Amino acid sequence: MTGPGLVLVVAVAVLFAAGFDLLMQRSLIRIVVGFTLLGHGANLVLLLAGGRAGTPPLLGSKGPGRMVDPFPQAMALTAIVITFGVTAFLLALAYRSRQLSGGDEVPDDVEDRRIGAERRRRDEAPATTPLEEEHPGREDGA
Repeated sequence: MTGPGLVLVVAVAVLFAAGFDLLMQRSLIRIVVGFTLLGHGANLVLLLAGGRAGTPPLLGSKGPGRMVDPFPQAMALTAIVITFGVTAFLLALAYRSRQLSGGDEVPDDVEDRRIGAERRRRDEAPATTPLEEEHPGREDGA
């Protein structure tokens, strides 16, 4: 794969990497932009799946090359519409959240903090052997 195909593969990789990075942020607007970048990356993947350009897929047409598959194009159009709808919905949620809370930062979940503190406590506790559990305080294990 050389030339334009390789450039598109690199562009897809960059779009997916940037999209996932922004999706993991705490700001709702960054999450929306990350989702949009993922949508554009998915459209480029569908463009790559279509293959090389060919003659239009019309019945009875005799062109110099092979007919192009219309399925990836239809999927790309569907992906564009779905991405637009979900982006509009996420923007509406971000706007409403900003109205109610005064910011677009996603707050920490209290339950997540409790579970994280428990896990840290468990990881920091000294490891005990089965003999120490049966006879605490005895160093010889008897």
